[in-house]
Amino acid sequence: MDFRLNDEQRMMIETARQIGESFGLEYWRKKDAEKAFPAEYWKAVCDAGLAGVALPEEDGGSGLGMMEMTLIVEALAASGGGSTVGQLFMINPIFGGVSISRFGSETMKRELLPKIISGEINCCMALTEPDAGTNTLEIKTFASEDGDGWRLNGRKIWITGVASAQKMLVVARTKKLQDSTSRTDGLSMFMIDVEREGLSHTPIDKLGTCTLDSSSVFFDDLRVEPGELIGTLHKGWRELLDVLNTERMVTTAGLVGTGELAIKLAVDYANDRKVFGGRPISSYQGLQFPLAQCHVEVESARLLNYKAATNFDMGLPYSNEANAAKLIAAQAVAKATERSMQTMGGMGYAKEFHAERLWRDCRLFRFAPVSEEMLLNYVANHELKMPKGY
Repeated sequence: MDFRLNDEQRMMIETARQIGESFGLEYWRKKDAEKAFPAEYWKAVCDAGLAGVALPEEDGGSGLGMMEMTLIVEALAASGGGSTVGQLFMINPIFGGVSISRFGSETMKRELLPKIISGEINCCMALTEPDAGTNTLEIKTFASEDGDGWRLNGRKIWITGVASAQKMLVVARTKKLQDSTSRTDGLSMFMIDVEREGLSHTPIDKLGTCTLDSSSVFFDDLRVEPGELIGTLHKGWRELLDVLNTERMVTTAGLVGTGELAIKLAVDYANDRKVFGGRPISSYQGLQFPLAQCHVEVESARLLNYKAATNFDMGLPYSNEANAAKLIAAQAVAKATERSMQTMGGMGYAKEFHAERLWRDCRLFRFAPVSEEMLLNYVANHELKMPKGY
């Protein structure tokens, strides 16, 4: 694998860093306190053409790949945004952009992709249910035939970005399980309006990632039009996996950037702080070694994610690398943000020093969008060929 970046990639990284630094850490502290969507920030990202980097040129994108998207998310996260940046890319270029560009109709591509790329439209995805988290095949939300369209009924939970979205990718059963040829048969995807009769949502109060709301969503006899189907009726399972697998890479990139930022904040503080005879506390190995260990682990996740993204762009298998990178990143960055706070002592607990926000936000990703236990199940079953126990 060639790890050298080309001129275009270096330019995109620099552009992303400049955008991130132009908003800065204080912007994110304010948005976090207000529990407000970072609309100005996302508009700046879109205006720079970064949101459409991996989407087709004919639809207004750059026609590049997941490697470029990974590099952009890392740089944006490391320059202030933290792990929430990965979620911004997940709900818009991935859930909205990838699903439409791969499986949407020509009309849908023409009407929606340019608006997603420009930031005029925000997206979200309604997949998880109260009794169906990782076990997606157990979802009960049902779309029954209604003339040439469908009527949607059911409930979703922990849906990210609903309040700021105009479009929602919904995964529902369109065929009852008893009428299906397998558990994967009978699932379909739809792209619907968030503002529509029959759809309601309520926010979930939570510890972190406060700039992106999480909601319970309710469908009550909601009408779905025929042109809102994405992909193949009843055969959406494999198509859904194509969308979900790419989210691992942007999640990991956001975490890697967070780890880089948390360690930098700790080192800067430690170089400045002088006690016991005027020596900076960064000179003590008791502080150096834990931060060095965190740095090595974050770099390991970064490189494994690069391999996953490169494999994806080359059309090679990438799931093993993507899952392993996400596992390592979530664990390493949980440690790095806590170590950053520990290095700062009491000031690490203060909001003005920013590490506590990074710590709160990144904690989510040890169990979302897929838990580390399920990632380990995947490795055990697929790589080690051990029997499935669930």
